[in-house]
Amino acid sequence: MTKFIGEMTFEEFKDALRIIFSSEGDINETNCKNRTFKEKIKDGFEQFVKDLKYMFSVEILKDIKKDLVEFGIFLKDIITFKFLRDIFKPKKKEPLTKELFIEKGKKFKAAFVDIVETVVFVLVAVIIIRFFVGEIRWIPSGSMHPTLLEGDRIVVERFSRFKSTPKRGDIMVFYPPFEELKNTPWKLFARLTGFFCKDIAYIKRVVGMPGDKFEIKADENGKYTVYINDEPLDEPYIKSPYDYSPCTEAMFCGPAVIPEKQYLMLGDNRGNSQDGRYWGYLPQDRFIGKAVFLFWPFDRVKSLSK
Repeated sequence: MTKFIGEMTFEEFKDALRIIFSSEGDINETNCKNRTFKEKIKDGFEQFVKDLKYMFSVEILKDIKKDLVEFGIFLKDIITFKFLRDIFKPKKKEPLTKELFIEKGKKFKAAFVDIVETVVFVLVAVIIIRFFVGEIRWIPSGSMHPTLLEGDRIVVERFSRFKSTPKRGDIMVFYPPFEELKNTPWKLFARLTGFFCKDIAYIKRVVGMPGDKFEIKADENGKYTVYINDEPLDEPYIKSPYDYSPCTEAMFCGPAVIPEKQYLMLGDNRGNSQDGRYWGYLPQDRFIGKAVFLFWPFDRVKSLSK
């Protein structure tokens, strides 16, 4: 009979593919068969306890020693170029039989499944962390001088938004009200993971709260002050009370009362900040998270929380 691939006929090749893509002979399938969800959770917890015990046992020291020995051998092979000799050393070719094809196919299938599971796990972990815990952001502009400078890296905390609303003085990251947020599957994936996300996000400080009466006024010396409920707001964090963009009729400078579930957001650099004075109030559902920590550069490390 004519051989189709290697030492296999076409019928043997089809049968080998059927075995590879079936669960026949799969160790994981045999172990997991007929296990309930409760049993899987229990087994996972028991494995976690075992791993925890292992971390504080003598066995881990033995394994570390073994790994160091293997690393030494690997390093020796690198230095002596043995790995290159092994690569170019002629190898005896095995005839491709049905059994060998099935063996290699099973290994490839197991490796592919592991890669897919790892990728899925990483994506799910990233989504959970970014949505429920926090994320890393960098500062692209000078609108928050002197608190934040261009290139600063900050930690944005997201957990507190599930139990409280922003407070006056909080530095918040948000989607501006004029930015259209499309909810297509790809856009949602990009927004949740941060991969290929092109949605514009701003960072400003909460100055006006829902229900506040606010007004921005300048005195005869050119010093600007934000008034909240007819009282001057103490703002030691701004760049300068004299460095302000002059208010015009087209701007939101008050006096006005901020609607419910909306906020007045201003940059600390009032002379160079496209903020709520230009585009109005920010709806509460546009907040991404609260900036809590500046971790880069090292000489500027500091807490951003009040």
